[in-house]
Amino acid sequence: QVQLVESGGGSVQAGGSLRLSCAASGRLFSSRAMGWFRQAPGKKRVFVARIMWDSGTTDYADSVKGRFTISRDSAKNTMSLQMNSLKPEDTAVYYCASGRFFSVIGGNYEYWGQGTQVTVSS
Repeated sequence: QVQLVESGGGSVQAGGSLRLSCAASGRLFSSRAMGWFRQAPGKKRVFVARIMWDSGTTDYADSVKGRFTISRDSAKNTMSLQMNSLKPEDTAVYYCASGRFFSVIGGNYEYWGQGTQVTVSS
């Protein structure tokens, strides 16, 4: 089992920044990749960013490319998402996830955090 706990959500005005963190614990050797997904009200959960735990290889959804940065600290077993130039359409519950596959599909991740709310006002 892997346990994931997100933190850092909140409310910000458009153009502002937030930094989300995800603390991982448990059987981490089974997780090679981690990702961030988000779910806006009335919409499906969608991919935001992903990172390979060992190599640090990253990938982003087109909607956040150039504005968001995913990173990990292997020593501390934490993953972060730096979000800059936030837009109202970034408003959603953000989830971190871990799994064996470097995937943009949520179903390929075995473990999920509880989610943290991000609200961007215009």
